[in-house]
Amino acid sequence: MPDARYAVAAVLVAAAVTWALRALPFAALAPLRESGTVQYLSTRMPAGVMLILIVYCLRDLPLTQPRALAPVAALAVTVGLHLWRRNALLSILGGTAVHVILASTVFAH
Repeated sequence: MPDARYAVAAVLVAAAVTWALRALPFAALAPLRESGTVQYLSTRMPAGVMLILIVYCLRDLPLTQPRALAPVAALAVTVGLHLWRRNALLSILGGTAVHVILASTVFAH
């Protein structure tokens, strides 16, 4: 019987910890919404994250090889679509489609 009590206690402790970890973000969210730092970051972070992703994806791109045209063309299409329509989903899907089509047909080895 002592083993059953330990098992029940372990399950109750695990359930309490799981519940607390799931509730904690919601409890911490209210004070953060009023924070000036969080408001500043919410306006600046999206552009910063995109810039970091672009640099990360293109950092090893061999610009002297023709296969570099696929990601460069995809980037141009993504930027062009976003400037034209201001729709992130359309921009991402269009740029991805251009890259996949060029990389798998024109620049496939």
